[in-house]
Amino acid sequence: MTSNEIRQKFLDFFESKQHRIVPSAPMVVKDDPTLMFTNAGMNQFKDIFLGNRAAKDVRVADTQKCLRVSGKHNDLEEVGVDTYHHTMFEMLGNWSFGDYFKKEAIEWAWELLVDVYGLDKDRLYATVFEGDEADGLEADSEAEELWKKFLPENRILRASKKDNFWEMGDQGPCGPCSEVHIDLRSDAERKAKPGRELVNADHPQVVEIWNLVFIQFNRKADGSLENLPAKHVDTGMGFERLCMALQGKTSNYDTDVFGPLISEISKLSGTKYTSSDSQTDIAIRVIADHVRAVAFAIADGQIPSNNGAGYVIKRILRRAIRYGYSFLGFKAGFIHKLIPTLTAQMGVAFPELKSQEQLVTKVIQEEEASFLRTLDKGIDRFNNYVSGLKGKTIDGAFAFELYDTFGFPIDLTELMAREQNLNVDIQGFEEGLQQQKERSRAATATESSDWTVLRKDDREEFVGYDLLETEVFITRYRKVSAKGKEFYQLVFNITPFYAESGGQVGDTGYIEADGQKTFIFDTKKENDLIIHFAKELPANPEATFKAVVNAEKRQATALNHSATHLLHAVLREVLGEHVEQKGSLVNPDHLRFDFSHFSKVSDEELIDIEARINAKIRENIQLDEKRNVPLNSAKEMGAMALFGEKYGDLVRVITFDKDFSVELCGGTHAKATGNIGLLKIISESSVAAGIRRIEAVTGEKALETVNEAYEQFNGLKQLLKVKDPLQGVEQLQTKIKELERKIEGLNAKAASGLKDELLAKAVDKGDYKMITEKISLDDAAAIKNLCFDLKKESGLVALLGVISSGKPGLHLVISDDLVNSKGWKAGELIRELAKHIQGGGGGQPTYASAGGNDANGIPAALKALPELLS
Repeated sequence: MTSNEIRQKFLDFFESKQHRIVPSAPMVVKDDPTLMFTNAGMNQFKDIFLGNRAAKDVRVADTQKCLRVSGKHNDLEEVGVDTYHHTMFEMLGNWSFGDYFKKEAIEWAWELLVDVYGLDKDRLYATVFEGDEADGLEADSEAEELWKKFLPENRILRASKKDNFWEMGDQGPCGPCSEVHIDLRSDAERKAKPGRELVNADHPQVVEIWNLVFIQFNRKADGSLENLPAKHVDTGMGFERLCMALQGKTSNYDTDVFGPLISEISKLSGTKYTSSDSQTDIAIRVIADHVRAVAFAIADGQIPSNNGAGYVIKRILRRAIRYGYSFLGFKAGFIHKLIPTLTAQMGVAFPELKSQEQLVTKVIQEEEASFLRTLDKGIDRFNNYVSGLKGKTIDGAFAFELYDTFGFPIDLTELMAREQNLNVDIQGFEEGLQQQKERSRAATATESSDWTVLRKDDREEFVGYDLLETEVFITRYRKVSAKGKEFYQLVFNITPFYAESGGQVGDTGYIEADGQKTFIFDTKKENDLIIHFAKELPANPEATFKAVVNAEKRQATALNHSATHLLHAVLREVLGEHVEQKGSLVNPDHLRFDFSHFSKVSDEELIDIEARINAKIRENIQLDEKRNVPLNSAKEMGAMALFGEKYGDLVRVITFDKDFSVELCGGTHAKATGNIGLLKIISESSVAAGIRRIEAVTGEKALETVNEAYEQFNGLKQLLKVKDPLQGVEQLQTKIKELERKIEGLNAKAASGLKDELLAKAVDKGDYKMITEKISLDDAAAIKNLCFDLKKESGLVALLGVISSGKPGLHLVISDDLVNSKGWKAGELIRELAKHIQGGGGGQPTYASAGGNDANGIPAALKALPELLS
């Protein structure tokens, strides 16, 4: 049975049990501040479990793409080393929202696994919750009795809270779970040792394949439990492990889920894969796993970057590159070459992979090239460090610097150290790593109290498309502490405040009751819940309030949002229909629009784009807004859906001329394009490979920008006393170049004369001569040329102190014959000397330089050289 057939059988089975089959949510999470990535199948249903929205269907099933690399589910370091942990994986799941419970969940699990898939029932085990005295919970005897219909008692195991009590987080919905494990060992191994002794013991062939979670409690902030008003079922079955069991393999990587990728990696590297624990096989597994995670993340709109979710993706990609570099001999980019194989394998089940294949390939290719350059710099840094090392142990702090700055894993540093018969201070490295983790945790630490519920309300309603003021009441609130600050989060029954989403910032404003105003400084979404941020709680939270949105800020933001729609449409006209939105920021001051395009947008193209947008603004095209449109109907209208966005069954369609711009959008907009007034592009740049960024301003800000440029233009005319400032600047540049050439000649002449002066001051040290002088030469090229001229002298050591561009510097020259006879190395010595000027440096044995911050330390550095050489 192929993996594609296994996936389809699961979906067909639950469809036959009256479950609605829903698509996978994006792997990158956008509206939940507690998550960067979807790490479990239940994430897209979190609001239902929390009671923030009602379920449209009480039974659903899907296959969800998930990513686990950080936080509670940190599996990254296990990936590739063992045979069953992954970064990106599929989670097959079925859910009941207040409908069926333990009986059906257990019976259907058995029916699917044994009757449909045909797994050997004698290899299956079930675990149930053993109870927990601290929580006042008894053992889950109900689940235990249900399993007795299918399994003998010796294959039904009670397990602790750690393994068999599922919790969403420190607070929130939770409940006991029942896991299905399978023993994939040979008959002889099973006879020698019963599988029950290896369940939950991290044995690679005795693994959990399905977790049935029975959500029936809510964990409060004080740690206590309360019953939920309705009981739910949340199940998750690891697709890759299921394929391993059904295809008779003992490793996930031996299934057809990974087979094509592993074959391609073996072919590209010329290394045969043998399913062993060798470093080459681990490297192949790491790469096969990681390319899936990176490709799906990029297809969902997350580009590798230096912060947040983008940094996680960059880490995963760089880990794969490092393994290929260290163990498979890849010295050039290769991971991008795997994308066609991945797309052919998974593009049908996940069409976003196919449609974004070119972008995914380009982004990975560019990131590979960038990181390989960084690796080369890191290797140079390592070699310089080793050249000055006294002893046989590389300092742990330096190993951590290589990890943190250059992306070197500790195993690569150890490998390079072994090649030079050196050791690495692992304890020091681990201390640096732990300190970094603690800093990261402290920066993101957030504590919140339980919600104080004032009134029951099924669902908060957004009325801000039509109203900027309305009467509201607070349905619930909680106190939050983050980064040393305390504030309150408020939820209303209805709200005119737009919550940050789709690139548009959240509204600000205030609520007022009994003459007291409480200011709202931000509005955000937590899944589908609109949360209003206030520095203080109103004196009477149960009052009826007048909610007022900052209208000026909202209007300016709306104009910029409509302008992004015009920009998107015009970009596709001018650059081509390959252009797709890849991110945006819309606030009152400006707009930022990221889009797929594989080359710089030329000045001529930018002029054309801006002119076309302003023509559309002058046309004063009226906004055509349609709400609650079925998603398929919206697509038939030509509305553009963005990959990586999660859409409901009903959507909002924003149109500015049905033949020009039709988009799915939940943001606020101008009533007509004429309201925008004017758009002025202020920059075009690269965000990542294949992703460009345009920033622009509209309305009054655009007019201010144009007026400022006009004033500068006139100022230049007056300053240069010319009618054409461009011509005047060109003339100035020509004069500057002439003067620079003259100065260069004078500096060279001065340096030539200075060489003779310095040689005359050289102190005879017996078998060599020494120069230690502070010189007055403020030209980097001239200083370097002087040092290279001195280096030609035999038997000479020269240390020159300079002040160049206001900064102190040291330049050390040692002639070739002294390097050979004395073993002196300028690169090592300069590091010690640089300490006197509070700086650092390095270089070659015959010439090295250093920069610093304390010019007063130059005399001490000059004085220290003879002592270092003695």
